[in-house]
Amino acid sequence: MTEITDFDALRRAMAENGEQPEGPARNARAEQLLAEAERLGEPLAVIEALGHQLKVYNYSSEKAKMFVPFARLLRMWDERPEDFDEYETHSLHWVFKWMSAGMLDQPHIPLASIEKWLGEMEHRYRLAGHSERAVRSAEFSVAAHVGDLERAERAYAAWLAADRDSMADCHACELHGQGWWQAVRGRDAEAVRLWRPVLDGEYSCAHEPHTVLASSLAPLLRLGRVDEARANHLRGFRLVRPMESMRGAYADHVEFCALTGNEARGLELLAERPAYFTDDGQPRSRLDFMAAVALLMDRLTALGLGGQRVPGPADRTWTARELAAHAREEALALAARFDERNGTSYTSERARQRMAQRPLVERLPLGVRTANRPAPVASGAAPVAPAPEATDDAPGLPELLAEARRLSDTLRPSAIEAWAAVSRAAEGVELDARDRAEIADHRAMDLGPEGVPLFEEAAALYAEAGDPGEALAARARGAYVRALTGEVSAALDAIGTLYDQVLALYAEDGTGVRQTAAVLMSRARILMRRVHEAEEGTEAAALSAAESAVREVLAFVSGRTGDDVRLLARVAEARAMLAELAALTGDVEGAAELFARASGEFVGAGLPWFAVEYEARLAGLAHHLGDTARAERALRAALQHGGPYLEATGRAQLHLQLAEVLGGTGVSEEAAEHALEAAHWADEAGESRTLGAWARHQLGGFLVRQQRFAEAAEVLESALPDLSAETHGDGAVVQTLWWLGDCLSELGDHRDAAERRLQAAAIAREWPEQHDHATLAHLAAESLSHAGLHTEADRAYTRAGELWRSLGNVHGLVRSLRARAWLALRVEDGSGARAAEMMAGAVEECTAALDEAADEEARQRLVAELGQTHRQFGDLLARSAAEDAEDDSIRTAMEEALAQMTRAVAVFASLGEDALHGRTGAELAAGWLQADLSRPAEAAAHARAVLAAYEDADPRDETVRQRRAEAEQMLQVVEEQERDGG
Repeated sequence: MTEITDFDALRRAMAENGEQPEGPARNARAEQLLAEAERLGEPLAVIEALGHQLKVYNYSSEKAKMFVPFARLLRMWDERPEDFDEYETHSLHWVFKWMSAGMLDQPHIPLASIEKWLGEMEHRYRLAGHSERAVRSAEFSVAAHVGDLERAERAYAAWLAADRDSMADCHACELHGQGWWQAVRGRDAEAVRLWRPVLDGEYSCAHEPHTVLASSLAPLLRLGRVDEARANHLRGFRLVRPMESMRGAYADHVEFCALTGNEARGLELLAERPAYFTDDGQPRSRLDFMAAVALLMDRLTALGLGGQRVPGPADRTWTARELAAHAREEALALAARFDERNGTSYTSERARQRMAQRPLVERLPLGVRTANRPAPVASGAAPVAPAPEATDDAPGLPELLAEARRLSDTLRPSAIEAWAAVSRAAEGVELDARDRAEIADHRAMDLGPEGVPLFEEAAALYAEAGDPGEALAARARGAYVRALTGEVSAALDAIGTLYDQVLALYAEDGTGVRQTAAVLMSRARILMRRVHEAEEGTEAAALSAAESAVREVLAFVSGRTGDDVRLLARVAEARAMLAELAALTGDVEGAAELFARASGEFVGAGLPWFAVEYEARLAGLAHHLGDTARAERALRAALQHGGPYLEATGRAQLHLQLAEVLGGTGVSEEAAEHALEAAHWADEAGESRTLGAWARHQLGGFLVRQQRFAEAAEVLESALPDLSAETHGDGAVVQTLWWLGDCLSELGDHRDAAERRLQAAAIAREWPEQHDHATLAHLAAESLSHAGLHTEADRAYTRAGELWRSLGNVHGLVRSLRARAWLALRVEDGSGARAAEMMAGAVEECTAALDEAADEEARQRLVAELGQTHRQFGDLLARSAAEDAEDDSIRTAMEEALAQMTRAVAVFASLGEDALHGRTGAELAAGWLQADLSRPAEAAAHARAVLAAYEDADPRDETVRQRRAEAEQMLQVVEEQERDGG
């Protein structure tokens, strides 16, 4: 740590400390710096050090420490105001507002003292000539806090009516306070309207839009604007996460999780900030936090997860039920302290209201993965619902049998559950053979491979009941299940015998159409299995046999279906089998038409849930044929047909396919919605690490396309731990890192952006094609440069340049050389020699490449690159001249800069209208150099050339307007030069 020996060193140290993360370490350093300032013996040094201490205390969890340094500052002001410079005078009056809010946050400070302080603030502001706007804002805060709603409304109106001056809070903070009051008063739509300029980025400051994003969550949920609420949570939590002082906003995000079915994410938020449970420097934000914790824990307990282990105060382990009681007790105790101070019950009432909230959305998918979803622990397992007691109104066995048969006959998805209920009700009851046969048959269907013996048992019972056709159908179902387990040959042997028997039986009127069709369909299914497992050389025979069997089903059933849903389903399934066979033989268009027909037949039979698989197959074929519109229609139909019957995995896959189709057509917003649903359903299916990670990868990409960078970063960071080269391919990993680097760069987090881009580059380095490696190395260099890591940036640019050269990409090589030149200028001693050498190398590379240009288009691009390089060379030389102390060398450098600008003008001019803006930019730069060299006539010529170039240009073009304005300004400057010279 550098020793503080003078005032400048102190200021540098305070500036460095101000850049550190909020928290006790920064506060402790501020206290050390105050001691150093006192040793310097300069009053202003002490004043600035006290101001620095005040600031770091205010932006931390130790806000209660603010009062001592402020009291000392105020005493110094009263005793010797001349010791304060203009900035510190302004700062002293500014932090009056912090004191007012800080006192409200501390229940041990009497209300009378706060009111007295408010009067002191008003008096001092009046003496200093400030508007009363900040005073009325502070009065509003006091009245709103104690629940004096009439006074609060009066102060609110006076606040808005008073003039804004230098003491008024920034626009962003004021709008936050105004919107917060509207929400408190139940006017959520008006609150969101007031917050809109902050949410849209029009106004911002150190704590905004952080708090507005947090405050907007519950109002948006109440308004039903859940998509905006989700987006604001993802954006806002990213902002408040590293800021220790924002416990109140953090509590809003915990509350949001409790109100939207995202309890698991709420637990993760609590785990990230264990100190928030105990930090007591700002009791009011602790009250907000503990109330949100109680709400979340109550929600978990209501879900039967009261015994779930949860994050809490570090002194012990906690279950949700225990933490709920503790948090409620803490919140109400704090609220009681405020109410005792305020002489009202307002704070306790609001705390109870907050803790009593019910979820506003059953489950709002966020797109981010939750590491540990709530699940009961052994000591507190979720209660199991008791079996319903028998009552006079409960259906008896005959009613259960009738309902199960109805559901089976109409092929309802719930038929298996209905037969399970029959089986449970039939235990210990004497049933006839037919009833027992049906129970065994459906039990076998439910068991899958393990049900084969039960099919035989059912067949024997059907035979005993006098239904030989149904007995053959049961055995046929058993044969098909054997084929599914890989015993295709045995299944074929069995079905051959059953096929002959059923046809003979049907010919003798010994069975019906339905039973016969069941055996024929089982045979067709088994032969389809053989097609998929056929060895080389036997495919044609297998295909032919399967097609014959399928067509036999169609020939037998067609004309005999009537209104029989089972038979209608046989027709549709057979049609789908023909579609599959057509696809296997390469007839993609024919397969698509047959799948579409099969789907339509299922829907027509009132069985839309059976159409889902075939719409999905149709979508894949349509995509293969390049018919994205048909693929989109098919996927939408599949989701619609599946309705509530779709399993989570299937739903996730369909949403993901639709997202990819929509994304391919540029409909990024809706694509993101479906990717979000895919991620949610993949998590529900327990496939977070596989399908869920891929969905998040896609969702992040769609959000990047919409420039929703903060949301995208949250989603992509959530996807990364589960993405792997083995499961998803290294291309997906690289793309996710690439997108994330772009997001972090847009958000100004250049150090992390560089890290992500370097990680991606390390993977791409192993690829045969190196363009992506070069691009990522170049992007990483840009991020390192923006992060101030100049040595590392130069190394990365050098590597990128080598890669661009090896790829024959002159444009990339030239840009890397130019970037290195600018870096060199930043770190050199001011001579700029190495920087100029690199820029000259960039010019040489461009010139050499022009001689070997393959075609006119390539040549035009290289000419534009050369013009840009001359332009940057001129800028660089001019910049180095401004830093040089020798007048002669300054003039020489400026002459060299002008020469480069002149070349740039000529190169851009050779490209005609395509490079008009490039030429005028260089003309203006050359003109300013001529003016600096005291050549007004030449400078004016450049300005007039720009005006002439834009004489017929579109005046609505922003670049045109800017260039014209700059040219007019230049003419005014040189006219003044000529007058002064004259």
